[in-house]
Amino acid sequence: MRAVWSFWSKPFQAYKGRIWREPQHHLLAWGLSLQQARQHFAETQLVTDTAGKRLLIDLLGLKFDNVSTELDQLHDADPGWWALGKLLAYSLQDRPFVHIDTDVFLWRPLPSRLTSAQVFAQCPESHPLENAWCGPRHIEYLFDRHNLSLPVEWQWASSRNTTWFREENCGILGANNVEFIRHYAQTALDMVSNPAHRALWAELPEKSGFTMLIEQFLLACCIDYHRIAPQSAHRGVSMRYLFPSWSEAYNPHTAAALGYTHLLGDTKTHPAVMARLERRVAQLDPTFLLHCQRVAQSPATVGV
Repeated sequence: MRAVWSFWSKPFQAYKGRIWREPQHHLLAWGLSLQQARQHFAETQLVTDTAGKRLLIDLLGLKFDNVSTELDQLHDADPGWWALGKLLAYSLQDRPFVHIDTDVFLWRPLPSRLTSAQVFAQCPESHPLENAWCGPRHIEYLFDRHNLSLPVEWQWASSRNTTWFREENCGILGANNVEFIRHYAQTALDMVSNPAHRALWAELPEKSGFTMLIEQFLLACCIDYHRIAPQSAHRGVSMRYLFPSWSEAYNPHTAAALGYTHLLGDTKTHPAVMARLERRVAQLDPTFLLHCQRVAQSPATVGV
C-alpha cells in the first residue's frame, strides 16, 4: 500500500499557513509525519504543485519515492476550497493507498483490518442539521435556487436523514477499491469546478468551512448510496474506521493504544503542543530540527 501526502500551496499562502504557531512547526510536522509513515509503508508519494515542491523537496529536502506536481492544475482555483488538493490527489491514485494529512503521525502500523478494507477513514462524525455551521442545507439551498442538480449520492443521503448528517473524517483516507475513490473524488471536484456552478459559488464568499462538506460529507453520501444502489458499478462498497467515533478518536488512551496522533486545528498554535513537537523531532533527528529552523527563516521560504 502506498502512503500519499498532498500539499496545495495556494491556500497555504493565502491563510492556511497561519494555523501553525510558527513556520518551523509546519515543516517539523511534515518531516515527522513522513518519517513515521515510512516505517510502515513500502512506497511514499507527494502530490503537490511547483511552489510546494520547491518548499518541501528543494528547500526542506524531504525524501519521497515519487513526487508529482499535478496540483499545478489548481493554479486558478479558489483557495477557499482548500481540500481540492487532497481530492485531486485521491483522484490520481491507481493502486491501494492511504492519504495521510500533514498533522497525522503514525507511531504504529495501521491495523490489517483497516489496510485490507475497501475504503477506510479515521472516524465517522455525526452532526445535527438544525443550526449546523456550514451544513449541507446551505449548499442544497444554493443549488435549488439556481435550478441545478446536486450529485445523486448527495440527494439520496439528504432525503434519508432529516435531523443529522454524517461526515467521514479524512485525517487518513485509504482504499483498496481505488475505482470507487476516483469516482467520489471526481464527483467532488466537478461540484466545485463545473463552469455551470460558477454563479452559484459566487454567492458563497467564505468557502473554507463548506469545503469539509465537499470532501467528507460527500464521501459518506457516496459510501451509503453505492453500497446498495442496484445499478451501481460500486455496489457493495463498504467503509471501515480506525476509531468508531469522533470521541474515541480524541480519547488520548485509545489513540495511544493505536499509536495514532492527529492534531486538531487550534492545537497547532498551542505553545505546549508545539513544544512537544519540537522535542519529539529533536529526539528522533536533531539535525532535521535545526534544518527546519534554518529553512523557516530563509528568505526563499517567504511566499511559499
